[in-house]
Amino acid sequence: MNALVPLPVLLPLCATGLSLAFGTRLKQFQRFISVAVLTAVLGLSVTLMIDADIEGPLTVNLGDFAPPLGITLVADRLSGLMLTVSSAVTLCVLVYSLGQGMADRDEETPVAVFHPAYLILVAGVSCTFLAGDLVNLYVGFEIMLVASFVLLTLGGTGPRVRAGSTYVIISLFSSMLFLTAIAMTYAATGTANFAQLAGRLAALPLGVQTLIQAMLLTVFAIKAAVFPLAAWLPDSYPTAPAPVTAVFAGLLTKVGVYCMLRTETLLFPGNRLGDLLMAAALASMVVGILGAVAQTDLKRLLSFTLISHIGYMIFGIGLATRQAYGGAIVYVVHHITVQTTLFLVAGLIERRGGTTELTRLGGIAKAAPLLAVLFFVPAMNLAGIPPLSGFIGKLGLMRAGVADGGVWAWILVIGSTATSLLTLYVMAKVWNLAFWRAAPPGQALDGTVLESDEEDGSDADEGPDRMPGTGDEGVRIRHQPAGRAVAATLHGHAVTTTTRLPRPMTWATAATVALGLAFTVFAGPLTSYTDRSAAELLARSPYIEAVLGR
Repeated sequence: MNALVPLPVLLPLCATGLSLAFGTRLKQFQRFISVAVLTAVLGLSVTLMIDADIEGPLTVNLGDFAPPLGITLVADRLSGLMLTVSSAVTLCVLVYSLGQGMADRDEETPVAVFHPAYLILVAGVSCTFLAGDLVNLYVGFEIMLVASFVLLTLGGTGPRVRAGSTYVIISLFSSMLFLTAIAMTYAATGTANFAQLAGRLAALPLGVQTLIQAMLLTVFAIKAAVFPLAAWLPDSYPTAPAPVTAVFAGLLTKVGVYCMLRTETLLFPGNRLGDLLMAAALASMVVGILGAVAQTDLKRLLSFTLISHIGYMIFGIGLATRQAYGGAIVYVVHHITVQTTLFLVAGLIERRGGTTELTRLGGIAKAAPLLAVLFFVPAMNLAGIPPLSGFIGKLGLMRAGVADGGVWAWILVIGSTATSLLTLYVMAKVWNLAFWRAAPPGQALDGTVLESDEEDGSDADEGPDRMPGTGDEGVRIRHQPAGRAVAATLHGHAVTTTTRLPRPMTWATAATVALGLAFTVFAGPLTSYTDRSAAELLARSPYIEAVLGR
């Protein structure tokens, strides 16, 4: 089974070459390649997860060079679970994006570029989960950065380029900090391999250890959007196309959380910075949810809830107990699925109502009951309503806090409860404004085309037809016959409202809802698996022995 470990990285990279070679001429072939490869990656991820649970960590040294010279890839329980959930989510988002592109009959170049960039993104995510050393982890980050910039700026509209530029500047800063931390680590220990670092870092002076740990935590906190390093996120994500925003919000921030879990347990045991992490967790919860309360645009509201709920995961890492790590892992996989689903639903709402501005929406529950259900289930899951998986994850973290009994632990338990209640308030606010109340007089009708003025250079209309808070303030409403083909939001220039949502988009969203519910139905096996993962993380020896062969 060790030979399968590199395939989640290699398959998407090879498929990218095929997609670039043939995709511009053979659209159907490009779509087939993307779906087939991500399906294969999902199957491989499930296989690796099961095998790692039965046999222990799986390792492979590329080129048969032993550490520290060779590149080591490792699949243990945690990385296997993260690979499986991320593969399932990225496959659903890909199907959603295919439905969006086909519904709008968009065959222009930016959409042809979407598939290669998306596959590279998947390869980068897989590389970070399987990386067995700091250098390869950095390479995975850079692969994700390149693909992310292409996807964020897809279509080349002004708001998307501005948002993408902000994202790249922040990412480049974190990359430079990461390189500095890697250089310091290698200078001090002579290796960047995780298994070797687990033994050598402990021999360094305490001040050097703390400096390296703080630098790595800062890098990963930027990636995870932990407050106060999260200011870039609400302005970067909402302007992107719905499928891009969904996979970024649901998955990419969790890469940073995964790296924190890996390094804090394997490289820096002892929880020296636990109080700092718990303070950051509390700040993320409170500031994020208060920011969400103040929003009237659905995408920005969800972006702030994302920041808030990252705090729950940092809470578990800060406690650093087996129960806390288990609860954090449960919450990570839950949040990947639920947050992705909510952003996919936001894309459907935009297509149905013409905007994500809550003050301009209403009556969706009556007009589109299926869409209402697709929102309601993950919204309640995010709020932590029993017996959904969000409640299970939060309960595990709170029980760990109570068992710890420390001052910070009790503060976080109280903060977690308050954040959960405010999340319920925010979701109820969205439900009342967009779904429950009657449709406002100015709501877009079926067949309304929302076009960017960048298409014809005209000035934006003033008054009630402007769409504030969507990232495309220069937008006019033009009434066109229903069913007319226009450029899709993937291209960045228009949205056509319709009472009949494209089936692939609806099916893909329903699949992510079902995945979130599956975590509830199979909560027993899931929590048992995450508990074994937490025990393996704390033991450290299975990982070290698998890599070094001791």
